Amino acid sequence: MGAGWPTDVDPHLAPEPERSALLVIDTQVDFLDGGSSPIAGTSAVVPTIARLVRGFRAAGRPVVHVIRLYDGDDVDLPRRSLIASGAPVVRPGSAGSQLAPDLRPAPDVRLSPRDLLAGELQPLGPREWAMWKPRWGAFHRTPLDAHLRALGVGTVVVAGCNYANCPRATLYGASEHDYRTVIAADAISGLDARHLEEAARIGVLHATTTDILARLSRG
Repeated sequence: MGAGWPTDVDPHLAPEPERSALLVIDTQVDFLDGGSSPIAGTSAVVPTIARLVRGFRAAGRPVVHVIRLYDGDDVDLPRRSLIASGAPVVRPGSAGSQLAPDLRPAPDVRLSPRDLLAGELQPLGPREWAMWKPRWGAFHRTPLDAHLRALGVGTVVVAGCNYANCPRATLYGASEHDYRTVIAADAISGLDARHLEEAARIGVLHATTTDILARLSRG
């Protein structure tokens, strides 16, 4: 599943590195090996995600860590019974709800559930934020689109945890909002060749972290 930078791309789909932002989806401690609800393959891609995050920071491009917090009844239906039973999955304020340590801009950075659950973006560092999403997709009932537009973003790169659920929904949301969209193919867990083929049908491209960062540095 090696992916180089897309070539011969429709001009309406071609990524614009100088107008790009990175969305990192659900890469939280509970979803890593040893967490309360580990997602296969996520710990293995964290080092690559971290390299991607560092590259966007170095380029001065925006990074948004899109996270889950399960509290009360505002939970997607397939997990509502699980959370109501008291399962300790990304509970607000818990150690398991925090960003994977390698992705934090500083070791002492902690998420603020009060601000996040209120629908605010929490600043974590220069041009870096955390944002809570209440359902699968990062654009559903969130301020993400308005935030990205205010930053002049027209291209989103998506990385993170468990492609088949939240990253895929986020990709569809990005497409529906007319963003040029790129999957970081080696920085996302649960991804296979069929997913890339399906995403290509709606104009979503893919590339490796190395190729994304090379283009970012030139953008």
